[in-house]
Amino acid sequence: MTIAITDVVLRDAHQSLFATRLRLDDMLPIAAALDDVGYGSLECWGGATFDACIRFLGEDPWLRLRELKKAMPKTPLQMLLRGQNLLGYRHYADDVVERFVERAVKNGMDVFRVFDAMNDPRNMKAALQVVRSHGAHAQGTLSYTTSPAHTLQTWLDLTEQLLETGVDSIAIKDMSGILTPMAAYELVSEIKKRFDVRLHLHCHATTGMAEMALLKAIEAGVDTAISSMSATYGHPATEALVATLAGTKYDTGLDILKLENIAAYFREVRKKYHAFEGQLKGYDSRILVAQVPGGMLTNLESQLKQQNAADKLDQVLAEIPRVREDLGFIPLVTPTSQIVGTQAVLNVLTGERYKTIAKETAGILKGEYGHTPVPVNAALQARVLEGGAPVTCRPADLLKPELAELEADVRRQAQEKGITLAGNAIDDVLTVALFPQIGLKFLENRNNPAAFEPLPQAEAAQPVAKAEKPAASGIYTVEVEGKAFVVKVSDGGDISQLTAAAPAASSAPATAPAGAGTPVTAPLAGNIWKVIATEGQTVAEGDVLLILEAMKMETEIRAAQAGTVRGIAVKSGDAVSVGDTLMTLA
Repeated sequence: MTIAITDVVLRDAHQSLFATRLRLDDMLPIAAALDDVGYGSLECWGGATFDACIRFLGEDPWLRLRELKKAMPKTPLQMLLRGQNLLGYRHYADDVVERFVERAVKNGMDVFRVFDAMNDPRNMKAALQVVRSHGAHAQGTLSYTTSPAHTLQTWLDLTEQLLETGVDSIAIKDMSGILTPMAAYELVSEIKKRFDVRLHLHCHATTGMAEMALLKAIEAGVDTAISSMSATYGHPATEALVATLAGTKYDTGLDILKLENIAAYFREVRKKYHAFEGQLKGYDSRILVAQVPGGMLTNLESQLKQQNAADKLDQVLAEIPRVREDLGFIPLVTPTSQIVGTQAVLNVLTGERYKTIAKETAGILKGEYGHTPVPVNAALQARVLEGGAPVTCRPADLLKPELAELEADVRRQAQEKGITLAGNAIDDVLTVALFPQIGLKFLENRNNPAAFEPLPQAEAAQPVAKAEKPAASGIYTVEVEGKAFVVKVSDGGDISQLTAAAPAASSAPATAPAGAGTPVTAPLAGNIWKVIATEGQTVAEGDVLLILEAMKMETEIRAAQAGTVRGIAVKSGDAVSVGDTLMTLA
């Protein structure tokens, strides 16, 4: 039995290793070599790449897909799709799901790995059915996790439900690297014993068990193993797996020399992205408890730095399992990994558990994301329901068709702002549908590189200053003559310029009090999403005053006491830091 290899170097590898920053210009030079290997498929789109393209890189994700398809015509291209969430962080109406999948196929996508963060098959059904209706490969997914609520029967039941929905294959997605070798053998054996289905296995290397799990799964009958730019937050190395299976009945048939040429290319390319690399140098046994996916771990480190709280990582990792239990032992995979991670950060930074509940956390407690493996914390649920009833049906059944209204709104805004939409305008409409503010900002600045992160640099410039005393190491943003630069401070205080910093959103006053009275301060660093309260408005304790976007999640900032709103110091889009005064309550 020949084992097919799906390489994830163009998607999950850089998402896990350096925060999804790999640019199309660094993919295309190696594309022909990748296409010549003979992979079963190449994962190159979906996951966080869509968000990163429009938020940080200034790249059109639809154009990226078309260019990759043009450069790699022989190899099936694969994407990761979050079921009813598509590539965003909420559920979308069925008409949006249908059109998104249709456009992805038209732009060049062949294989859709469809998962749901809750492992709720109702949230995967619409996407899987649309994929098959367009002649593409529909792969259902078991998002592997462990808890008192998860047993072998859990996975067998989910497999059966996915097969009833209609899939071409099933993936076991071990996003945190917690699948042990013996559990892999048992799970694959039992699925193969009961069902005639092609199985794929996706493992992360974070805990050090992935290579062993892959090998045991192959012995048990798995058909596809995944690997890429390897180790730490990433995955097992393709070359190692190919060499391990060479000459056996599982021989992949891939040429190790071709793989080495590709590896040599990425060794050089990776140097350019060093500023985005995480701290992990080996394996991390903490993940066996915290169950944090590789991509989430690098992002969590980065986000804590933004909050000036990098030293709180261990506390946050300890809090994550407790939040997960409160939310019904949900798997940790996008978007639930971000939701649980953000709530854990809030709990740690505010010094009080659930003093602030993120909007998305409340959504899980309300049932807006689907069934949880076990009931959620009853007290927390009652608090967010405020006398209402939780959602028990398929969440998308409560959503009215929204595509026509979205399209009309995007066309109206494009006309008002002088934005030229793409030739297939529906692609731009879908971009804004998934990411309203970020998507619109991207369309406004599609041809303006200065509005996004600067190009990564392979090497730091020569030192421009020398500290007299040893300084704390780290990466900082500094301002020189009105221009921002990102600099890296090494142990001992040596400072080297890395890049010019991307322009930040307009920033609110950081320290000046907004007015007489009790200040309302920012619990996290982020951007003001919406100011709800108005000057002079009388509010009651618990009323929502503002919505803050931090760590890709929306956090409602509520009144800690009754009072009158005075001195509103921020507006939508303003960047704020922890502790900034946003308004006061008199």
